[in-house]
Amino acid sequence: MDLEAREKKEIEREDMVEEITESEGPLGRIDAWTEQLTVRGVIASIVIGMVYSVIAMKLNLTTGMTPNLNVSAALLAFVFIRTWTNLLSKAGYVSRPFTRQENTMIQTSAVACYSIAVSGEFGSYLLGLNKTTYELSGIHTEGNSASSVKEPGLGWMTGFLFLVCFVGLFVLIPLRKVIVI
Repeated sequence: MDLEAREKKEIEREDMVEEITESEGPLGRIDAWTEQLTVRGVIASIVIGMVYSVIAMKLNLTTGMTPNLNVSAALLAFVFIRTWTNLLSKAGYVSRPFTRQENTMIQTSAVACYSIAVSGEFGSYLLGLNKTTYELSGIHTEGNSASSVKEPGLGWMTGFLFLVCFVGLFVLIPLRKVIVI
């Protein structure tokens, strides 16, 4: 009886810990990016990203600021995938072991989702550009002019978000050539 319990614990430990062998070096083998991008990782990223987008918008609209949620996104990704893997194993399905690289991919994608909500300015000036806000704030209020009204339509907001999201890449590529040796 004791031998069976020890074997079961050993099997569970092997599932939970990534094995690093001497031949792979001190850092172990890192999967190719195609193996790190899994269906369960994409689904977890979307779910966690949506939850964090709602949290970030609520905080931005109520307090005007949003804290850095990277660590909590990584923790939630770990719990989400670990629970998913354990439920599948209890149901009798064999699933691929959860890796650190997969957790990093989930965290990065979830943070990118809620960062779009924050840096896209949905919680500040973007919602204040329409005509209704102009009229509610007072037509004759100093600094409030009819020329500053912009009805944010879907096409305009999509273009705006693409510019906001990709401006880092547009700036990074030339700076990389200058700064990185």
